[in-house]
Amino acid sequence: MSSPEHVVIIGNGVAGITAARHIRRISDKKITVISAESDYFFSRTALMYVYMGHMKWEHLKPYEDWFWKENHIELKKAFVEKIEPASKKLFLKGEETMSFDKLILATGSVPRFLGWEGEDLNGVQGLVSKQDLELLEENTRNCKSAVIVGGGLIGVELAEMLHTRNIPVTMLIREKAFWQNVLPLQDAKFISRHIESHGIVLKHETELKKINGKKGRVSSIETSSGEKIDCDVLGISVGVRPNIAFLEGSGIETDAGILVNPYLQTNVQDIYAIGDCAQHREPVRGRKTIEAVWYTARMMGETVAQTICGKPFRYKPGHWFNSAKFFDVEYQTYGKVSANPEEDEQHFHWENRKGERALTIAFDPESSRFLGINTFGIRMRHEVFNRWLKEERDLEFVLKNLRRANFDPEFYDRHEKEIFSSFKQSV
Repeated sequence: MSSPEHVVIIGNGVAGITAARHIRRISDKKITVISAESDYFFSRTALMYVYMGHMKWEHLKPYEDWFWKENHIELKKAFVEKIEPASKKLFLKGEETMSFDKLILATGSVPRFLGWEGEDLNGVQGLVSKQDLELLEENTRNCKSAVIVGGGLIGVELAEMLHTRNIPVTMLIREKAFWQNVLPLQDAKFISRHIESHGIVLKHETELKKINGKKGRVSSIETSSGEKIDCDVLGISVGVRPNIAFLEGSGIETDAGILVNPYLQTNVQDIYAIGDCAQHREPVRGRKTIEAVWYTARMMGETVAQTICGKPFRYKPGHWFNSAKFFDVEYQTYGKVSANPEEDEQHFHWENRKGERALTIAFDPESSRFLGINTFGIRMRHEVFNRWLKEERDLEFVLKNLRRANFDPEFYDRHEKEIFSSFKQSV
């Protein structure tokens, strides 16, 4: 009797673990998950709550420790230094090797640094991994002030985390408003105002020029406007990049990420890539080649499991959606709402009088077809917007039926007239 096929997954984030779970559900293959970061899968999006004291580390594990053994998924804490596709071998740190029949690369992202002078000083760090969180605990032990370079979701999380420790925070934002490379200007300004209301200093249209240090530790930074700002911690939040350095010389084709086809296969037979590290050779229309987002990682894990188990399945992410939190404001987005819309996309923006809630609806000005929506402080139902996008509903229909998409039945009762009045004045 032949031994079962051995599937090795490098990375125990949501992409890798979703793949492992689904492969186990539909097959009896041998599964090994390798990670150098942690013993067990954890919810990366909840890292901030450990630092803030709302959760303990063990609360971040979605599955009990016994789950893996009971489901015959072997977990191995190790660092993969090299892959040899021809022999189907992994070379682990410490001279250990491991063979595979099929390999899934789910190695995630690492913080992106831009080569600033002084970026290797102590106290300069990103926030992606468990080790980054542990480093932040150490770096902020006697921290009097901090600077964060860049905005985005990691930047605002880091600002909120430091704020809960009463550490003064200054953020350097390259654009006119927060996350303006992703959000339309009105939305970005709404978020900037909200962040500033929490005592965070935002310096818009400002870039980091130089990092100064004393005795091997960051002591201050200098901005593009010539200002010097003292700080004990410098948080780097100018994006992430795929964690693929170890693939150099392997023959696995990479660009910014690991290049994959619609079945998430690399150029090497029996080797696949999913999650933040994967770059689509043929991206779905309207989608980016690399999408470092939790839900797309999960979908890729489900997709590759089917192909690994002999049912080739194309990756079909559907309509874009995402969610996040900016301090107390929940953000949701569905469909296409461009930061810099072209002629075929027009925006309707509404904010309540107190500046606590907002929405932006994108539509085609010629046909009035609904293209997408951003909401702030308003919880919406994903399945409703997904259906409306699929049915190509028009703007009037969406405005009249927003109640059906809202989790809060009282929201529309309070704001319906105001939203319609605002719309009539703006278009």
